[in-house]
Amino acid sequence: MGNKTDIIWLDSTDSTNKEARRQISALDNLSVLSAVTQTDGRGQQGNAWSSASGDNLTFSIVLKNPGIDICDQIALSAIASLSITDLLSSYGIEAKIKWPNDIYVGDMKICGILIENALKGDKVDWSIIGIGLNVNQTDFPSDLPNPTSMVLCTRGTSDFDIRLLLEEFMAIFKGYHKRYLNINGGLKKLRQLYLSQLWRKGEESFFFDNREGRKIKFKGTITGTNDSGMLTIKNEEGELCEFAFKELIYII
Repeated sequence: MGNKTDIIWLDSTDSTNKEARRQISALDNLSVLSAVTQTDGRGQQGNAWSSASGDNLTFSIVLKNPGIDICDQIALSAIASLSITDLLSSYGIEAKIKWPNDIYVGDMKICGILIENALKGDKVDWSIIGIGLNVNQTDFPSDLPNPTSMVLCTRGTSDFDIRLLLEEFMAIFKGYHKRYLNINGGLKKLRQLYLSQLWRKGEESFFFDNREGRKIKFKGTITGTNDSGMLTIKNEEGELCEFAFKELIYII
């Protein structure tokens, strides 16, 4: 297994994450599968990911033996999310990370990330990081509540080159990968960077507490994450509450 970065462009596939799983044994570490058209893309919680053919970036990165303990899987979300916010910043777009790894510009969603990990003992054996970044799309399905894209954020008069964007993204991603994985103190620094970009951190907001499946509305302030990557929110009574994925619903 080599360490080179291969970007493989597919005219069409059902899902780049699914295609990466099918080819996992043949793909090198840091290989990328990107599709011009994705017919069955999926986001978090099994939601469909809608993307106009040729307008956006839909791709998956394969990491093999990343050296991450099971308890530190949030580091993979951090690397992917920070790479996207850095890429957007280079084009004058200020974005934040909506926990755990959606990317928002203001209250509008510009990017979704779906990470699938295979475990071996107490380590992550391999990881597939699926990313859907809205780039040139200007019209979205009516059932998407708050989408935006790079071209809408910049009021651009011409389209972005999605192939160039992917190369720029991977240069940033590889930089984070090299600097913070498998080095002493790297994961701690990575977590600090992630928290510094957390959407609505320090702002009083409304949420639904879904820990018992009852959607109880409350007001609170995001303070960060705990050591396990759960989101921490201080409610109006001053209590610090911890939420795992699917236990909290943002009110936007």
